[in-house]
Amino acid sequence: MQITDILAQMGGLQSMAQELGVTENQAASGAAALIPAILGGFKKQAQAQPTGVEGLGGLLGQLGGGSLLDQVLGSQPTDVSQGNQVLGQIFGSKDVSREVAQDAAAQSGLDPSLLKKMLPMLAMMVAGYMAKRQGVDAAAQPSSTGGGLGGLLGGLLGGLGGGSATSGAAAPGLASMLDMNGDGNPLDDILRMAGKALR
Repeated sequence: MQITDILAQMGGLQSMAQELGVTENQAASGAAALIPAILGGFKKQAQAQPTGVEGLGGLLGQLGGGSLLDQVLGSQPTDVSQGNQVLGQIFGSKDVSREVAQDAAAQSGLDPSLLKKMLPMLAMMVAGYMAKRQGVDAAAQPSSTGGGLGGLLGGLLGGLGGGSATSGAAAPGLASMLDMNGDGNPLDDILRMAGKALR
């Protein structure tokens, strides 16, 4: 199942649509165009962590863990400052966020200013969802959840690397899940789309 479908089932896209004053179809269209770059950013973070996806689990906790998703789903207006922190962590600069929004606008036909508002909310939902799936609480340091998070991230990226790799990576199958050598993984194209700052 696509992450956009998961977020729609959880009510995330509906909450975002209500908060931004757009239709659910517009929210879904924006999410479909933006989420690949967000997942690409998390993949880059996993590669940058000295302990691989296990380090990513710790990072998710520091960013707010599962509460990030709860904030978007809640009845109060979303405080997107945490979403902007997530974006800063995975993209590195506001320029990349702007470029991602522009590319998503070209794909979806939605206004770039609307997509810029969606971006931090979607980043919170994706980060919060991954954290909840792994039982990562705010500021928690997960001990042995690396393999599970790697599998989750791989699955969200399109069901890559079903744990069959036998390399000595930090988690079984992690090397294949985080492979970016042009082997048909659609994320390579996504990262190209997201701009050279993500390389």
